[in-house]
Amino acid sequence: MPAAPTPDTGTEAERPARTARAPRTARARIRGALGGRGDRRTYAAAALLALSLAALAAVCAAQPGPLVDVLVYRAEGLAVVEGRDLYGFTVTEWDLPATYPPFAALLFVPTALLPLPAVQALFAAGNVLLLALLVHLSLRLAGRRTSPATLIAATAVGLWLEPVFQTMVFGQINLALACLVLWDLGRPDGARGKGLAIGVAAGIKLTPAIFAVHLLLTGRVRAGLTALAGFAGTAALGAAVLPGASVDFWTRRMFETGRVGKAWIVDNQSLQGMAARLLHTPEPGLWWAVPTAVAGLLGLWLARRAHLRGRESWGVLAVAGTAVLVSPISWSHHWVWCVPLLAVLTAAVPPGRRWPPCAAVTVAAAVAVLFTARTHWLVPHSGDLDLHLPWWQQPLASPYPPLALGLMAYAAWRLRREGSRGTGRRPAPPARHADGLLPPPRHEHGGPAGRP
Repeated sequence: MPAAPTPDTGTEAERPARTARAPRTARARIRGALGGRGDRRTYAAAALLALSLAALAAVCAAQPGPLVDVLVYRAEGLAVVEGRDLYGFTVTEWDLPATYPPFAALLFVPTALLPLPAVQALFAAGNVLLLALLVHLSLRLAGRRTSPATLIAATAVGLWLEPVFQTMVFGQINLALACLVLWDLGRPDGARGKGLAIGVAAGIKLTPAIFAVHLLLTGRVRAGLTALAGFAGTAALGAAVLPGASVDFWTRRMFETGRVGKAWIVDNQSLQGMAARLLHTPEPGLWWAVPTAVAGLLGLWLARRAHLRGRESWGVLAVAGTAVLVSPISWSHHWVWCVPLLAVLTAAVPPGRRWPPCAAVTVAAAVAVLFTARTHWLVPHSGDLDLHLPWWQQPLASPYPPLALGLMAYAAWRLRREGSRGTGRRPAPPARHADGLLPPPRHEHGGPAGRP
């Protein structure tokens, strides 16, 4: 009788067949690792990202002062290392001062230990990676899974959204702060230390503190108190290392809005900036303070209502939109919350829907165009021309605040409509079912002219 084939060798007749099948099996494994047909989409997305980065590098190289805010951050780190007055210097031809709390200056110390070109390169590369992370967190907020092709392509396209582009050109830290907040909010409510990242973000720049208020108003008291404790910890650390600078900042500098820049220039896309341009005055007074207070209260109420009805993505974007609206100065690059906004809007598009376009497709496309068009840079804005714009140029000069207000009003209407149905049941969280629309939500170191 012929010998039985061993598991390792097989019979002579079987060996060629096994040998012929081996290459196909290896190819199948490689194809499976790359996602099958998806690998071609991934390669195409990677090529698009490379092209987008090359174009961005060319644009940055043509700028008169690329990554100018990196110079401010590095100067803050040097001031800490050398023991100089943190808020007594200005840098660059635009006389840009330090405007963040002392804790932020401590984080910038490593930038003082490296050559400037290396620091600028690290900031540029880091912001690209942070944009990819923000895209991932935004899709998670919208309840969408992130494939490699989608992540890479969205990053390539997202570079040209005006707030993101300005963040890249200035070398700003907006993407890092948005990632800290979204990552923290995306954790389970019972997770240990939830809220701490929000507190740290607020310690770097005060605006994210509004998310701690949101946690408290939505009943997540432990996370909200953790955020406040984290914020207090950053202030305490800053006071321990830089006591003089801490007293200076918390008693005087944080109230000096004019130190940050001129509130009426088109770079400022807050309600105050819009009101100043509409009224043709650098000091709109109560004409902006009262509407801002109302918008802040209604925005937080809307966020709480959205959370209680299971629309967490709407709530997060309502808080972000409220923050940039009510802040005295919200430079256009602060509106990087347009990334999660677009993620939530596109998540409302029915799967496979291409033509004819539904309302969700139309709104998502319109918002993407608005955040790419840069209309506020097209109106006359040299000198004090921002204060003398005719009525028909006002919408072009202030594109973001009306959009945020309009989408928040729409979300409030949707929530009221859902509540009036009287189902008595809480809708599924947007992490599993996302639909609907809601809002996103110049430059921190503006000098005397207000423009770098």
